[in-house]
Amino acid sequence: MLLIAVSFMREGSVTMKDYFLSYGALGIINVSLFYINYIFLIPEWIKKRKRYWIYFLSFFLILIAGTFLKTVLAVLNPEELLTYRTDKEVHHFSVNNFALNAAFFSGFFLISSCIIKFIIDWFSSERIQRNLESERREMELQFLKSQLNPHFLFNSLNNIYSLAYQKSDKTADAIMKLSEIMRYMIYESNTPTVALSKEVDYLTSYIELQKIRFKDGAYIELTLNGEIDNQKIVPLMLISFVENAFKHGVVTDPAEPVKINIIANQKILHFSVINKKNQQNKDAQGGVGLTNVERRLQLVYPDRYKLNVVNSATHYTCELMIDI
Repeated sequence: MLLIAVSFMREGSVTMKDYFLSYGALGIINVSLFYINYIFLIPEWIKKRKRYWIYFLSFFLILIAGTFLKTVLAVLNPEELLTYRTDKEVHHFSVNNFALNAAFFSGFFLISSCIIKFIIDWFSSERIQRNLESERREMELQFLKSQLNPHFLFNSLNNIYSLAYQKSDKTADAIMKLSEIMRYMIYESNTPTVALSKEVDYLTSYIELQKIRFKDGAYIELTLNGEIDNQKIVPLMLISFVENAFKHGVVTDPAEPVKINIIANQKILHFSVINKKNQQNKDAQGGVGLTNVERRLQLVYPDRYKLNVVNSATHYTCELMIDI
């Protein structure tokens, strides 16, 4: 409105200072309407109390009040607000026309404050929701991980107990292997991702620990291909599949060893475990460990993984592909 006033102002009794004072007063009214609605009315009557009818009543009351104040200002300063000059003649606004114009601009500032307030609140709500969701996911991941560690430790201690009960010379080696594994689980896996090579070393240590308890030997074929040293993975993501093979599969048959394959390229990690089923073990292969790891996959690799489990009469196959 200041620009309009200045563009129409010509020589006369009204000075530039008069125009700035008058239109500055109009600007103050407009800004006041904006912030009264933005700071007080919307938070109090819509966000907090949900009294929509009081809000709309207040909205129209301050719209009328703003229009009234502007009109009074125009009546008191007609030379500045109701008159503009061109090269040839002087033009006049009627009070009614000015009042309509004042109502339009008052409504414009009020509605603008509503739009801006709701947009800012929406983005703020989305940000808070994302933060809460991220915190929830992190808490769930930590909970799942806390389940994984005792689950693994329970199984390993059972194995070492069996060796100790048999007074096996391998007991000390098993304890040493377990300490190395626990060091990785406690200290090195407390990061969002680890080098795939470290995860492979961890799997290798686990396999060696398991082999110690088998008198007749355990037959495991671990095959590595691709860029193992250059990729990262969420820690402790693969162990449950290997643990599952030892728990439910046949690992003492040299003709049908447990086959573990890891292939990594720049985008995809392909991991698979194939084991012959132990027909004497009536427990369903899978259990808590695989349920846990599948939930972790959903949380950390949503829409970026594919898990395929084939449970045939004689063999159990897990194939996992992750977009890393």
